[in-house]
Amino acid sequence: MKAKLKDVVCIITDKKSSSLIDVNNYVSTENILANREGIRFPAKSLPRISKILSYQKNDVLVSNIRPYFKKIWFSDRDGVRSNDVLAFRTKNSNILLQKYLYLLLQSDKFFDYVTLTAKGTKMPRGDKKAILNFTFELPSISTQKKLTNYFFVIESLIKLNNLINDNLAVQKYCFNNSCFNWCNLLFSFIRILMSLNNGCIISLNFK
Repeated sequence: MKAKLKDVVCIITDKKSSSLIDVNNYVSTENILANREGIRFPAKSLPRISKILSYQKNDVLVSNIRPYFKKIWFSDRDGVRSNDVLAFRTKNSNILLQKYLYLLLQSDKFFDYVTLTAKGTKMPRGDKKAILNFTFELPSISTQKKLTNYFFVIESLIKLNNLINDNLAVQKYCFNNSCFNWCNLLFSFIRILMSLNNGCIISLNFK
């Protein structure tokens, strides 16, 4: 079944007091990352205003400046955001799942559409009216659940793999910059074991 965003989704415009602004919940175009890489907290700077746009856990946040950078985040907390970050929420979860909405909005098809209909040249912004006219295929809830389950498992594995790679890079750097210290520490440990075992070498298993 074909549907338009405006039929099943709303762009949130709720505002909250600026007293709720925190470096660990404020989202702007600066800390929402390009190429669907999510978010980076803490925020580097906070605005000084009395009221600010809010978002809720599981809202889909999309940067509305230069949409070709594909900045999007599936929020894991409540918080506040800048005017240039849009928050999308499904109107009825029995028709469109919030997780499927994220799957939909992170697609190349959506970002290409927003880029094509954006206003401005030097710093193009998405046209909200045009965005809400985005047309897509709306599958059944059961199909949405299957697709999102599969997608989020893959995304979790990618995040885990990135964390492992980052950790290995740090360990390599530490080793390269303190190799001799580590070697001295290892030999000292072996000597201690030998002395505790009356000079007999203990088999060490480094698995």
